[in-house]
Formats: sequence, C-alpha cells, structure tokens
Amino acid sequence: MGAREVHLLLVEDNPSDVRLFQEASADRKTDYKLQVACNGAQALDILFHRGKYKDAPTPDLIVLDLNLPILSGHEVLNAIKANHQLSVIPVIVFSVAQEPREIRKAYELGASCYVIKPKEYDDFERVFACLSDFWLTRVSYPPHAFN
Repeated sequence: MGAREVHLLLVEDNPSDVRLFQEASADRKTDYKLQVACNGAQALDILFHRGKYKDAPTPDLIVLDLNLPILSGHEVLNAIKANHQLSVIPVIVFSVAQEPREIRKAYELGASCYVIKPKEYDDFERVFACLSDFWLTRVSYPPHAFN
C-alpha cells in the first residue's frame, strides 16, 4: 500500500458500535487515522470540507452504517458516488440490515462491499480482523483531488 497513512471515516450513530470498532482496532494494533461522523449530514460536511471540517483530510476508506439520523446511509452513499472527486473512495456498508433489497440497493448505489454487523464482540473482532487485513493493509488507494 505504500507509506501513505490511511484515513478512515466511520459513519456510525451508535456510540457502542463506535466503541466496539475502536476496541477491535486497538486489539489488532491497526495503524490508521480514524474520524467518526455520528450522522449522515456530519459525514457529508466532513467529505465536502464544509464549516468546521474545512481542513479535514479526505478519507481513503469509508465505513458506513445505513440507519443514520438526519440523512440515511443510502443518501450519504448516493452523494458520495454522485461526486466525481469522492466517487473513487471505497465504501464499506456495515449494517444490521439483512434484507436482500437493502443489500442490493447499497450495491446499486456503489458500495464496495456490504458487511452485516455482528452482534457479539468476538464476532465483531473477527469481522474487523478480516476487513482490516484487506482494506487497511492490502489495498492501494488513489490520491484525492481535495488534498
């Protein structure tokens, strides 16, 4: 992947899930910069460098929950993939929704992959380990026009 530090944007409104994500990454000693958005509007402010996020780095990878306040994950995903500069950023949908139509819609909107959020910490840790191994150590990311 090279020497460039990976910037990850986690879009998650559940503080418990954010904490699980942080604990799983600490257990793996995964090296990346994490920024958290707690709703869809905040995620888009970060991505479009609006307001207090004008100097925020453009993430290399986005982990996106679908069930978000203000703007849904589907709306956020649609805005990301509709923007020429942001559309190259891989988006991992990380959701409890298991309905085939939800999964299909996420892929139609441009999700890079869809992962069903585990309920137990051990399962969460295993899923994070797989995601981390691939997305944080193996993948090469394109440079961003914003940065």
